[in-house]
Amino acid sequence: MAGDESRAGKWVPLAMFALYIVWGSTYLGIRIALESYPPFLLAGLRFAIAGGLLFGYLRLRGATLPTARQWRNAAFTGVLLLGFGNGLVCYAEQSVSSGISAVVVASMPLFAAIFAGLYKNWPTRRETIGLLIGFLGVIVLNLGNALSGSHIGAAALLVAAIAWAFGSVWSKHQDMPAGMMNTAAQMLCGSIALLAAGSLGGEKLPAHPTLHATLAAAYLVVFGSFIAFSAYLYALKHARPAFATSYAYVNPPIAVLFGVLLLGEKVGPYDLAGMAVILLGVVVITLAKQRRTH
Repeated sequence: MAGDESRAGKWVPLAMFALYIVWGSTYLGIRIALESYPPFLLAGLRFAIAGGLLFGYLRLRGATLPTARQWRNAAFTGVLLLGFGNGLVCYAEQSVSSGISAVVVASMPLFAAIFAGLYKNWPTRRETIGLLIGFLGVIVLNLGNALSGSHIGAAALLVAAIAWAFGSVWSKHQDMPAGMMNTAAQMLCGSIALLAAGSLGGEKLPAHPTLHATLAAAYLVVFGSFIAFSAYLYALKHARPAFATSYAYVNPPIAVLFGVLLLGEKVGPYDLAGMAVILLGVVVITLAKQRRTH
């Protein structure tokens, strides 16, 4: 049995690499897409397209439909992770600076550790040290930025982090759809909530979206949804919560690097120091994970 679990989790390093790099780039993708598309409809269409295509492909391959209980659990988790989690991030990025976004979203692993404790799965001492180091690194990363923005947007990011953390931990203890069908079901259910929120909020799709915004939206569908969200659900199933959610600490410096490479942004001493501290936190969590599994 232990050997089966080990083989099942052999792709965790690759999944985490996808989370670190791809989800770090989606902050930039969302900002570009928001030039033409409203936030909730953007997120809703993104997951409706990705979820619909994946669901259709799986059914053609003969994948079993989820049971009623699994649909219910996928709907609850999808609304938390994608409806509140991703939807509120898109909403907040209309008005909140990148500094506030990074600090608040990076609090998610701390909330996940707390919620995991409710299921008697408290982080180890080494994992706790790594979590705190990672959060400190994100703060250092943003000391050089103007942390000014909308209070409503900042609150939305905090709710997004809490909802994502609770949904992630809760789903580990539920009967979820098998394999990739879990990804498809959550995206379909989450997209319904997002599209409903956008429609009720009076959002309208643009008549003439820019090419850059449309390409960014397509990137979010393929890489942010198909690849990264699938990788996250895989890592969440096969790795400890502290390790699976450590991407939240790596995404901010990755986002900074993409800004430097693609937008010509400058990197200051606080940025470099923050990245170094964040990487130290991830190393501590990774070593704690390896120690726990041996």
